[in-house]
Amino acid sequence: MSPVPAESPVPAAADRTRQPAGLRAFVALVAALMATNALAIDSMLPALPEIGVALGIVEANDRQWIITSYLLGFGAAQILFGPLADRFGRRPVLLAGLAIYTVASLAAAAATSFETMMVARVVQGIGAAGSRVLAVTIVRDRFAGRQMARIMSLAFIVFLAVPILAPSIGQLVILVAPWRWIFLLLGLFGAVVAVWAARALPETLSPDDRRPIAFGSVLAAFGACLSLRVPLGYMLAMTFMIGGLFGFINAAQQIFVDVFHAPEWFTAVFAAIAAFMALAAFVNSRIVERYGMRRVSHTALMGYVVLTLVHAGFALAGRETIWVFGLFQGASMFCFGLMVSNFGAMAMDPLGRIAGTASSVQGFVTTVGGAAIGFFIGQQFDGSATPTVIGFAACGLAALAMVLVAERGRLFRPQQQVASAP
Repeated sequence: MSPVPAESPVPAAADRTRQPAGLRAFVALVAALMATNALAIDSMLPALPEIGVALGIVEANDRQWIITSYLLGFGAAQILFGPLADRFGRRPVLLAGLAIYTVASLAAAAATSFETMMVARVVQGIGAAGSRVLAVTIVRDRFAGRQMARIMSLAFIVFLAVPILAPSIGQLVILVAPWRWIFLLLGLFGAVVAVWAARALPETLSPDDRRPIAFGSVLAAFGACLSLRVPLGYMLAMTFMIGGLFGFINAAQQIFVDVFHAPEWFTAVFAAIAAFMALAAFVNSRIVERYGMRRVSHTALMGYVVLTLVHAGFALAGRETIWVFGLFQGASMFCFGLMVSNFGAMAMDPLGRIAGTASSVQGFVTTVGGAAIGFFIGQQFDGSATPTVIGFAACGLAALAMVLVAERGRLFRPQQQVASAP
């Protein structure tokens, strides 16, 4: 992260009658809004074989569509919720997104065909995009500078626990109930968060600040993101890195069941790998202001490339084991956690004048692009971990190439003044 700016006045809210019960309650609500996404991805991973049998999915690799269809809906819809929230206000758009998420979760629980499940998952992703975009927007409406950084850090600590716990929650559900209960619980969670937000969250956008929907600004943000070297390079680097992560998520359950024959270890190792990423986020928060975004993220990128190439060598030599996979993947995800948040900050740095819309554009590109790359990696699964591991290494090398383009071939240099969007 870049150095935190000085505090600025908090924008006046249109409705001050519904104040959160306190700072802790507000942080918890923001974390819950962000958690809707992680829960919808990770909680069902242990149940994918059962879902496949129930829906008549013959090819094991086709089960990956249950993850990818959600990610496509989630990524594509991010570009819409920002303009909608600027026009109609934060509360109604947020509550609409949570309602969509809840209904789609119930529809997924009732799905009796693969096609119905795909539609429900796409719509569920669309709803989750609203909670993700609005959570950050509402924090920015209410706080600025160091206050905003503190709120987001506290919420992110809670949010990081979700990928660690979600597969265990899904595993626990299928031990005592049918897989459909996972989606029912997601629907219940969405409904609870919606009621909580409706009761505790004020409208944070003043009527005087509402703007008409102008998709021309979205096209202008696309142009800026694609024409400026630094935003484009780091946006594409993030896309490849997120693609590697989604490739892991798509194939992880199959790897533990079909390659290592150790389904009982899946949730524990998955949680440990997620914990490495959470630890990296904490470490980054403590060192990035001292050493700078470029030194930290570029060092982590080189570490990721080396780790994934060595891991690919183990896999190609037939030396892959559950412990080799877990250790290398955990170390790689530690590097991932030191990279992606800094890549995002550097991609946004020249786009301050169009930050809101540019953030939506970058979220759209990185999520949809990452989902496509991750699906391609997952589809190469052939009964071994080798294609997946090679996919990690390829994504790391592609990200390195994009960073070299962004930095004109010079890594680790201190932050420079870069061209800004007009």
